[in-house]
Amino acid sequence: MATDFWASSHYKRWIVDRATLKESRSDDLQYVDDPEYLDFFAIFFANVITKLGKKLNFRQRVIATAIVFFRRFYIKNSYCETDPFIVIAACCYVAGKAEESPVHIKNMVAEARLFFSHQPYGVKYFPSDNSKLAEMEFYLVADLECDLTVFHPYRTLLSICKKESSNDLQTEAGEVGVGVDDGPWYWGSGDGQLELPDDAFQLAWSIINDTYRSDLCLLYPPHLLAITALYLAVVLHGPTRELLQQQSHSVEATPIHSSPRRSSRQSSSTSLGHAKKPSQDFVAFFAELNTSMPLIATIAQEIISMYTLWERYLEDSDLVDSAKSAFYGHTQAQPGMSHSGVSTPVENLDDAQRPHGATPTFLLQVLTRMRENRLSDMAHASSGRAVAVNKMLERTQAAG
Repeated sequence: MATDFWASSHYKRWIVDRATLKESRSDDLQYVDDPEYLDFFAIFFANVITKLGKKLNFRQRVIATAIVFFRRFYIKNSYCETDPFIVIAACCYVAGKAEESPVHIKNMVAEARLFFSHQPYGVKYFPSDNSKLAEMEFYLVADLECDLTVFHPYRTLLSICKKESSNDLQTEAGEVGVGVDDGPWYWGSGDGQLELPDDAFQLAWSIINDTYRSDLCLLYPPHLLAITALYLAVVLHGPTRELLQQQSHSVEATPIHSSPRRSSRQSSSTSLGHAKKPSQDFVAFFAELNTSMPLIATIAQEIISMYTLWERYLEDSDLVDSAKSAFYGHTQAQPGMSHSGVSTPVENLDDAQRPHGATPTFLLQVLTRMRENRLSDMAHASSGRAVAVNKMLERTQAAG
């Protein structure tokens, strides 16, 4: 892996703007009644990849890479013209190779076929032929332009919070664009690092996991997502938030006056006898970062908006490595959800029955309807000539 994020293909080709993302969904927008469904798709497919990755015993980094590959693929493709489930299997297969956790193609096909056949997905058409997944791998790598290097916020989070050895810290310094030997660390002098309790650190880690349920990994460099996760963790973690409030009150209550002069001998003896490590100043730490705090606040608002949308996504069970509960401490009864908190299938929905949120069953119905309408439009072109009905067939025809 390249050690300099700013010189990598990730930064040069795969950090996009919102106009590019909007253009990538232009075909899909013609076949959905509400554009918000596409945002629900982002959560739905990220959850599917996460669950399949856990079935394959993937590390979190491999799962995150697979989600990034999926997002990158659909910058150039549409949901209505492809089969997202074969794309998901290909993304997991390629991510395993890229992150040195390979899975044999036979095992990948068998696990994906079994997993997608269960409810709520109920996919009966997933191919059992290994060559189909190998073919999809070819098209995936082609659309990714062979750029399989993905930088994630996890190492940056570990570096800031003193959770790695010095060797790992030096290796990861280039990820934020500044070498150890030619400049200061991106969080300031490099001497001061944030010290968080383990549960607060786990909260920040979970927030990073949750950012992959949106397009933030395509919009911002990973170190900004890591800093934003820390920023939210400090605010949301109870004991850390109380310490932050105490520091704020102490600064406001401390009068500004000149202290009496003391001899150097007296001060040195006092410091040796009563040396006590002061609590870390979180406000000063974030203020000294070599980043734009207004931008961090903007990203934080986008993460909160993602959680607001996710709260309306009704699924049978929540993932244990999510920070969603930190934002919503209680569960309210919602359409399509029982009082026990377990969502119920919503089938045959018309305009009057659509929930305020979305369920996997409902989203699969929307996806099926999108693909059928798109197929109908492409098969009955204005010229009367049948055209390719999917990207794979279109490229095969163009090549041959």
